[in-house]
Amino acid sequence: MRKFVPLTLGALILAPAAMAQEAGGGGSIVSSLIMFVPLILIFYFLLIRPQQQRQKKHREMIEAIKKGDTVVTAGGLIGKVTRVADSEVTVELADGVRVRSLKGMIADVKDKNTPVAAND
Repeated sequence: MRKFVPLTLGALILAPAAMAQEAGGGGSIVSSLIMFVPLILIFYFLLIRPQQQRQKKHREMIEAIKKGDTVVTAGGLIGKVTRVADSEVTVELADGVRVRSLKGMIADVKDKNTPVAAND
């Protein structure tokens, strides 16, 4: 939520100037573009670019899943990968309890050596 504060303050600062310009007469298209270009850049660097980076990191994480990794699914289930196929993995949740899950539904991957936190 804090990311939106500069954008909101910037809009509050620029809005009266834009309204005064409209009231004073016709403004050129160049002055309108000068106002919108920084807003587009702010949206790109605060919203679009970080989301693309997260998607890329998640995609790389999913492609690197291997047998024996501990995974957390999007539903919150924690288990060990027993089989990896093209688009799905088989996750062992407990002894003898195995579920098939789509790779896209894996939220986090931990190595074999990373211990799973206990719920004590």
